[in-house]
Amino acid sequence: MSRQEPPLTAVLPHLAAWRTIRLGAREFVDGIVRVEDRGPSPALRAALARWDGAHYWLGRNGRRVVLVRAVAPDPRPRWWLHGLLFALTIVCSLGAGAALAGAWYPWNGAGLAGALQGAAQFLVGIVEGDWRFVLDGWSFALPLLGILFVHEMGHYLAARRYAIQVSPPYFLPIPPNLSPIGSLGAFISLRSAVLDRRQLLDVGAAGPLAGFLVAAGVMVWGYLTSERVDVAGLEGISYVIFAGQPIHLGESLLTTAVRDWLVPGSSAVHLSLPGFAGWVGMFITALNLLPLSQLDGGHVVYGLIGRRQTVVGILAVIGLLYLAQFAWMWYIWVAATFLIGRGRWSHPSVVVPGQPVPPSRRWIGLACVAVFVVTFVPIPFLP
Repeated sequence: MSRQEPPLTAVLPHLAAWRTIRLGAREFVDGIVRVEDRGPSPALRAALARWDGAHYWLGRNGRRVVLVRAVAPDPRPRWWLHGLLFALTIVCSLGAGAALAGAWYPWNGAGLAGALQGAAQFLVGIVEGDWRFVLDGWSFALPLLGILFVHEMGHYLAARRYAIQVSPPYFLPIPPNLSPIGSLGAFISLRSAVLDRRQLLDVGAAGPLAGFLVAAGVMVWGYLTSERVDVAGLEGISYVIFAGQPIHLGESLLTTAVRDWLVPGSSAVHLSLPGFAGWVGMFITALNLLPLSQLDGGHVVYGLIGRRQTVVGILAVIGLLYLAQFAWMWYIWVAATFLIGRGRWSHPSVVVPGQPVPPSRRWIGLACVAVFVVTFVPIPFLP
């Protein structure tokens, strides 16, 4: 093949049939490999190596291949914006950790005006020297941001593996006078079409599975550094103290098991800063895996069962509305997922919705379901 010859020219002689789909800045070639090139053959393998994009196989017999490539340059990321948001998230998470450690206390007045004034005072204080105090929150901020970063990079790398146009992560800071976490999480933006359910499943699952592994390590570290405390009326629960006020935490199947394993006893458990970071990481993982609209769980369930995700999503909303009778935050999350889904809890269609996920990939979706079951906290914060 000459240098001027299009890369597809080398692949086409090995295909018995194919179709080409062009959507925006991406071109997809869905092809059936000739019988003699199954495997693939050395010649087909060499041709695919010269393809200037991504490719993957469908089915069990090695005869269905999908090729993806960019046909127009991707826009340059606004690195200044990603860097600014990440820097603010670091500062806010350090502030939250310092308030959890009792080394610094955020100011918060009454009402919306007081909350905004407290946020402004926090940022001004950092510039004027309070950064020296908030550094004491590193053992909360560092593991938490590590969980969030790995989660988003899981999505990012999976999208790049399929040549999907994707943005770097956007981190969402929130001042510590408004949240004991210092972050509202992070997200990436997919800017080109998702062809089929395999792509959607792999990209949707990569984030929570990667983040879960890091959160598991953080949780073990954190619970090993936590302690049982005899507090009347708080037997058997976990709690943290934020700016002098206790926050009583609900439990998932996993946090209960790890707590009772690593911190045996029956009294209350005062979580260390990394322990709370691990708890938050697991909680965020479960929130993302709810099978609604554009959440990771919506991607995964649509990838597994297609349009029947709508039924699962409706059942999930009904379940959350029931739990909202005991934890009002579920009202907010139901409304938020409705807005994220642009007015619906069902997942939008991919380009080729009828192409099922290969059996070899279904374990990924089932792993996400298992992670959701063990990390979901029905009542996140106790009275």
